[in-house]
Amino acid sequence: MKFFLIFPLSVALLMVLAVLCGYRLNTTPSLPQGVWRQGGGIERGGFALFCLEDAEFIKLAKERGYLSEGQCPGGIKPLGKEIVGLAGDKISFSGGSGGQIAVNGKLLADSSVKNEDGHRRHMPATLLTEGRIPPGQALMMSPHNAGGFDSRYFGLIKISALTPVQPVFTWE
Repeated sequence: MKFFLIFPLSVALLMVLAVLCGYRLNTTPSLPQGVWRQGGGIERGGFALFCLEDAEFIKLAKERGYLSEGQCPGGIKPLGKEIVGLAGDKISFSGGSGGQIAVNGKLLADSSVKNEDGHRRHMPATLLTEGRIPPGQALMMSPHNAGGFDSRYFGLIKISALTPVQPVFTWE
């Protein structure tokens, strides 16, 4: 009988300690699924967590269930994305606005701006524009996820809002 009480309590304590030590479990398609650890630097090709700041996109994410409940403004979880562009990098679109996104002339896989999400609901027009990324900003994308909810819709993210993460163990 004691085992049935001790085991769940031990698992819960272990999970709390892991979170306090900066470990996170990702089960979304935004990043490779697995265990991630907070830490590292802000660099192209790295990964980071961040909270949406724009009230319109927070509302959209909540209403459509893109993000579950969490500690970010609006009561949603942070997003996890790849850092694909930093200050000075040039953003362009193949075929004009809404086409595939390129950074410094290199097309990003699965980066076309969609008019509809996976449930055929209208997506807002992109806030992302062509040009150089200004200082203090980053382009955040869902690696290899054509339906990702990322900078192609809500635009650039402040570097000061990013929490770098590194994969510990992934299974994709």
